[in-house]
Amino acid sequence: MVTAFNGNHSKVYFQDFVLEGFAGGLETQALLFAVFLALYMVTVLGNLLMIIVITLDARLHSPMYFFLKNLSFVDLCYSSVIAPNALANFFSSSKVITFAGCATQFFFLSLLATTEGFLLGVMAYDRFMAICSPLRYPTTMCQSACTRLVLGAYCGGCFNSVVQTSFTFHLPFCSSNRINHFFCDVPPLLQIACGNTAINELLLFGICGLIIVAVTIVILISYGYITVTILRMGSGAGRRKIFSTCGSHMTAVTLFFGTLFVMYQGKVVSVFYTLVIPMLNPLIYSLRNKDVKEALRRLGQKHTAM
Repeated sequence: MVTAFNGNHSKVYFQDFVLEGFAGGLETQALLFAVFLALYMVTVLGNLLMIIVITLDARLHSPMYFFLKNLSFVDLCYSSVIAPNALANFFSSSKVITFAGCATQFFFLSLLATTEGFLLGVMAYDRFMAICSPLRYPTTMCQSACTRLVLGAYCGGCFNSVVQTSFTFHLPFCSSNRINHFFCDVPPLLQIACGNTAINELLLFGICGLIIVAVTIVILISYGYITVTILRMGSGAGRRKIFSTCGSHMTAVTLFFGTLFVMYQGKVVSVFYTLVIPMLNPLIYSLRNKDVKEALRRLGQKHTAM
């Protein structure tokens, strides 16, 4: 900590933070450790498996699965930003995280969460083009276009993260160094800041709100056109295939944005948002997607034959 003198007054500026995490005795901490570890292991295995299957199976080398592979990569990194440190803190007596460590964790958390939101919007646009404009789809969603869309999602996430991180960690933290959370996030950080946080709150809700509204509009418009196109189809088999493909994406969208609106309501909701959703996404896309299930079966048969 650093002490600064201003006239007759002095202020203590903290260089380290303490992540308070969850209250409870040793048994409670052990139970939470087991839950977090199970969630994290399933998340890592599920998303790694999805990335490997899409990479190795040539039948899945299409724009939709290219975006899905990137979504799995983001989910894998997203949970890895939070879970290892949280697991270590369950049995730590100090639970200290450095100023730089807290800023780094927050930067990647913001980057990956924003990128995932953009990717879900891109995936909705991809389904719109595939179903509503099938003749133009191969040229519109070529490899270079898909790469640009993914890079755009990462750049948008990076921009939001740089703004949020720089403004948050330029605040003086002198009232306390105890963060009432299990990771570094904006609301608990603003609570212990001793400066004016009005601009930070405006940026948080302004930029994040704009991103959420923009992505939501893209998704709603895309699925509005998709719904009209499906209703005009005469083939029942075609409808079922589209519903199966789009249903997985809409489930992921609903989980992501549904919890996004309440993620600052408590630590339990944050667990769902940061660990459960990254774990569920590969399950949603594998269990409800015939192509992915067949690719998993082929991969299993190839492994057995070896």
